[in-house]
Amino acid sequence: MSPDLWMLLAFAGLLIAGVPVAFSLGLAGAAGILTGLSPAMLATLGTNTYNSIAKYPLIAIPLFILTGLIFERSGVALRLVRFAQALIGPRHGGLALVAVLVCMIMGGMSGSGPADAAAVAMVMLPSMTRAGYPKPFSATLIAASASTAILIPPSVALILYSIVVPGVDLRALFAAGLFPGVLAGLALLVPALLVSRRHGWEGGAPVAGAEQLRVGETFRQALPALFAPVLILGGLRSGLFTPTEAAVVAVAYGVLVGLFVTRELSLRDLWSLFGEAAVISGVVMLIIALAGIFAWAGTMLGTFRHLAEWIISLSDNGVVLLVLIMLAVLAAGMLLDAISIYLIMMPILIPVMQHFGWNPVWFGILLAMNIAIGQFTPPVAVNLMVTTEVARIRLEQTVGWALLFVVAMAAALALVAVFPEIALWLPRTLGYNVG
Repeated sequence: MSPDLWMLLAFAGLLIAGVPVAFSLGLAGAAGILTGLSPAMLATLGTNTYNSIAKYPLIAIPLFILTGLIFERSGVALRLVRFAQALIGPRHGGLALVAVLVCMIMGGMSGSGPADAAAVAMVMLPSMTRAGYPKPFSATLIAASASTAILIPPSVALILYSIVVPGVDLRALFAAGLFPGVLAGLALLVPALLVSRRHGWEGGAPVAGAEQLRVGETFRQALPALFAPVLILGGLRSGLFTPTEAAVVAVAYGVLVGLFVTRELSLRDLWSLFGEAAVISGVVMLIIALAGIFAWAGTMLGTFRHLAEWIISLSDNGVVLLVLIMLAVLAAGMLLDAISIYLIMMPILIPVMQHFGWNPVWFGILLAMNIAIGQFTPPVAVNLMVTTEVARIRLEQTVGWALLFVVAMAAALALVAVFPEIALWLPRTLGYNVG
């Protein structure tokens, strides 16, 4: 049996056995080194793990994770919900519209789907339940809407993609994700409104006192939250700070808002949030570090090159190959998180992308949209797990609704695939390098 096959079988076997992704990557890489290279090459394990995370742009990941946690604890989601509810008013599907809009705005602060899903679900689920929405529908809609955080800048997944794929401008990726993210949100909103009207679900239930508040008053309360995406994206566009520095600015702004504006954040809360962000970031960095062993072994053995050549040999038609790749990424998204998918699949897909001349920015957005679908598609749907836990329902109860929203977001994905300018027009207009 070839070393390539040993490494891939070891990785698949460890995953099936329930070994965490990080350790499956590291152990499979070590198996590849032992069978295909030399036991003496195991001395490179420490160097490879260090080199994988010793990258300046990676600093942005834990900082944006911390940003999301701070805004979640600061009562930002509640203020956004009040403003959106006052703006939209009572109507069929009104609360569904509020949930989608708030998830998209929250995605422009943290770049983390699970964090957005938790924050919005805590605020929206009780109100939607009182208004007649079934809990499985509400939980699924919020989980699906929160998945747009992977597209709407700042996105943790796009930060990693810019590091894994050489020569891709992160600012171009951020700009390219904006319109597809909005399109994905609108695609989810259409079936949500249609179903709400069909079943007569009212959107006029009060949301934490929103019925006493006027649009102007709720807008003033939500203004600090609405300004956060403007600050981050405006600073990037003006060149005032880099994407990594933008993460620092976002944390500082979130702390100021929580301590002095909403006053729902204390220094003790801040200390616990630092610890929580450190734990989440530690898991992410561990995956990235141990994936370095897998990537190095796969490169040295030629595994990724062989797999890429096999994929290219399946068809001379780039459209057919793109569809097959999207289906494979969707299947992976149903089982793995975005970071693991990028680290595992990009070494294989980069040669395929280069062979067919696909634009790397556009291709990155397509992957992100596909992975977003996986975040609310069972069996392993991280966003859905969060919202069903808040709703206190079983994951199986959401499958039917999840399939409805999968079809809706898949339609948005197809539009971006057929019309690349949906993603590329904005970064080109802003003067960024899109490859």
